[in-house]
Amino acid sequence: MLDGSLLAELRAAVGEQALLTGERVRECAVDVQGHVPGAPVLVRPRSTAEVAAVLRACHARGQPVVPQGGRTNLVEGTVSSPEEIILSLERMNRIERVDVPGRTMRVEAGVILQRAQEEAERHELMFPLDLGARGSCTIGGNISTNAGGVRVVRFGMMRSLVLGIEAVLADGTVLNSLNRMLKNNAGYDLKQLFIGSEGTLGIVTRADLRLVSRPRSTATAFVACADFAALVRLLGHLDARLGGQLAAFEALWPEYYRITTAARTGHTAVLSRDYGMYGLIETLGSDPEADPARLAEALETALESGLVLDAVVAKSESERRAIWEPREDVWEVQEQHGVTFNFDVSLAIEEMEPYLARVRRDVLEHFPRGGTFAFGHIADGNLHIIVVPGPAPAQDAEQVRATAERIVYEPLRAIGGSISAEHGIGLERRMHLGISRTEAEIATMRALKAALDPKRILNRGKVIE
Repeated sequence: MLDGSLLAELRAAVGEQALLTGERVRECAVDVQGHVPGAPVLVRPRSTAEVAAVLRACHARGQPVVPQGGRTNLVEGTVSSPEEIILSLERMNRIERVDVPGRTMRVEAGVILQRAQEEAERHELMFPLDLGARGSCTIGGNISTNAGGVRVVRFGMMRSLVLGIEAVLADGTVLNSLNRMLKNNAGYDLKQLFIGSEGTLGIVTRADLRLVSRPRSTATAFVACADFAALVRLLGHLDARLGGQLAAFEALWPEYYRITTAARTGHTAVLSRDYGMYGLIETLGSDPEADPARLAEALETALESGLVLDAVVAKSESERRAIWEPREDVWEVQEQHGVTFNFDVSLAIEEMEPYLARVRRDVLEHFPRGGTFAFGHIADGNLHIIVVPGPAPAQDAEQVRATAERIVYEPLRAIGGSISAEHGIGLERRMHLGISRTEAEIATMRALKAALDPKRILNRGKVIE
């Protein structure tokens, strides 16, 4: 049980309606993977001052706190225990200002990504971050995990789109590093400490985001190639011919394309399902007539040379959605196969083919009735791998998970790959952090944690021990 005086102080800080207990916590805080919260209390502050008051009270008593945004995290980054409380930023959802000449937007951490995108569009601007969970993930969550998504090849990760932040430290200190300037070399860039730190060093409450001019044209194509090597050559071919307009270049291995275009899904297979490799291409530009023609011309050249075997270019928004839907329907693999293990790794493009071949071989060796499904943003080195162990494996559930993790993660050690390209570490990947980070790096992470959160109350046990 939590200290009664703490509950009274929290209630005084945020109000009766903003403090949930018991069954109401479980109703409001289940995440996208179905993890039921263990925390007995959920606090929903409406301002930075209330966040600071909550953390001051918790810090004084050594009370652990789990920060929470849109609950779309895939690495158990917001899982809570009965000894913790949840601090949700969902009610801090104001868009405070859009600076059109300066092309910036100031938002509170609970703003939904799609809402930020739509507000930017109202001003003929664009917030470039885009990912499948756009309708429910929050800007604060995007910052805390350094979210990536489908446009990284052109606009970079979330880190590239954040100009400044406001964060509350573990002891309730408000750190105001809000900043609307592209250039600011006045000492340490403190915002970088909190971007990608998954709420373990402080809780982001507001942010200044970088916007760009809204594109006037979007051209989308889906192509088939003989193999992965041909798709990689196509990436170079398009990048050289599109004048910096390439915004997304997605790879779909045939097993993934077939399962997400099966009859039961309702998704359209816009190309035959029998090719060796598929690519999803999207450009963003300023000329609605010339830009699609430029993409079509580049693809025609690739078809003539045999680099591309077949291609379709979207002529309407509905056709564009038909191209994207199979790529974004990640959960269809789980729907058809039951137990799955999802991985998000990063490695050099030249290492992808041998790496994936090894993973496939090892999966079949350990799970003869299983399989591997892969897709990814290969232009930025990101592979998403779904391992299916198959029905009734010999080991228990934890052994199966451990085997799948070993198969996917261990080969990354020798090739300098990362166990997490964009989803973070959370609880799920913490024990594997040493594959991608040196002892010196992990020691420095622990030193930062000790300096900013000496009582270890913020997202305890996540990222590092």
